[in-house]
Amino acid sequence: MTTAPPAGAAGAPPRTGALLTPAPTRTPAPEAEPAPPVRRTPLVVAGLIGAGLTAYVWSANGAKPGILLLLGIALGFALFHSRFGFTSAWRQLIAVGNGTGLRAHALLLGTTATLFALLIGTGTGLFGSVPAPSAGPLGVALLVGAFLFAIGMQLGGACASGTLFAVGSGQSTIVLTLGGFIAGSTLAAWQYNLWRDLPAFDPVLFSDHLGWAGSWAVTMVLLAVVVLVSRRVQARRNPPPVGTPPSARTTLARVFRGSWTLWAGALALAVLGAGVLLVSGGAWGITSAFALWGSKLVGALGGSPEHWAFWQDPKNAASYAGPVLADKTSLTDLGIMIGAAVAAAAGGVWKLHRGLPARTALAAVLGGILMGVGARMAGGCNIGAYLAGIASGSLHGWIWGAAALVGTWVGLRLRPSFGLGNPKPGDGVC
Repeated sequence: MTTAPPAGAAGAPPRTGALLTPAPTRTPAPEAEPAPPVRRTPLVVAGLIGAGLTAYVWSANGAKPGILLLLGIALGFALFHSRFGFTSAWRQLIAVGNGTGLRAHALLLGTTATLFALLIGTGTGLFGSVPAPSAGPLGVALLVGAFLFAIGMQLGGACASGTLFAVGSGQSTIVLTLGGFIAGSTLAAWQYNLWRDLPAFDPVLFSDHLGWAGSWAVTMVLLAVVVLVSRRVQARRNPPPVGTPPSARTTLARVFRGSWTLWAGALALAVLGAGVLLVSGGAWGITSAFALWGSKLVGALGGSPEHWAFWQDPKNAASYAGPVLADKTSLTDLGIMIGAAVAAAAGGVWKLHRGLPARTALAAVLGGILMGVGARMAGGCNIGAYLAGIASGSLHGWIWGAAALVGTWVGLRLRPSFGLGNPKPGDGVC
């Protein structure tokens, strides 16, 4: 829980000995409301869908895809119960200076980087997979793509992972965001030739120059700098606290019904993300599946996406040629939505939202399109580029994050045009 600063100390930087204590906020965070009763019907439906789909995937495609689907379900469960957000964290930081969410990112990134270094550095994998780092080229497409993605997530109301767990929890606004996301990803795949040859340098992995121990050490130092800077910014701006979602009252009940702390969510997501790497050989990702789903739909409607340059690229051709339920990213994405539905129903907050204003609906679709285009240009989203990149010791992950902060600043200034609010210093929570 965040705490108010001592009298007369507002704006003062935190003492060195207090780095592990909560950074100050204008007022204490509100107490969590009691969790509503379990929503039994959505819980049963989501549970049956999860069990049935897992059984089908396991029998049709084998243990590896089945385990990936289960990992996705667990990711969705953890994402929703911890309300682990990227969009809100950047919005809170830029708008009012609350860096709580960003520091949770640092914990997620640091823990994931540690697990990645152990797995990749030792070549440990299951099902014959060899774990590999995520690295991307450093160029115009990365900068533009991350910038567009960040604008899109502020208009659409969610990032890539947030879109999936919000859809699973029944949020109708984000269903429109997901539709735009798929459309934008498909558009970018169709027009691949327009941006694939933009100027760029080769990927830079710290491990290529420093080894995995050195790469891990550099990453930890950089994350420590992020934490220190965010604390200093928060102490100076003295922002409102982050809101507290409804929660079960006992520790055991919170495990199944929520809500979890951001720190617990970060640790759970890091372990599950490392599980995806261990099983598949590749880092957890989100958005490549959206291009696949949209292109498959175009093909079903009579188009020929298999002739697009994007799907003729050897890195992508196998995904399009195979079934959706054998695709790693599709399996974890579907799992996230199912897991979030289970978590939201167990927490009593699964709900279909109605009465969506036209401007909000437009922002959701437009934001999704921008995220879809941006993710394909940048080679990933807040998960596939930012999280996987930084955790892999890749410079492109850090550049993605910096460009996304700039895009967030622009996105916050566009939100009021669509009837969307931003946190303000005088708010009770941000």
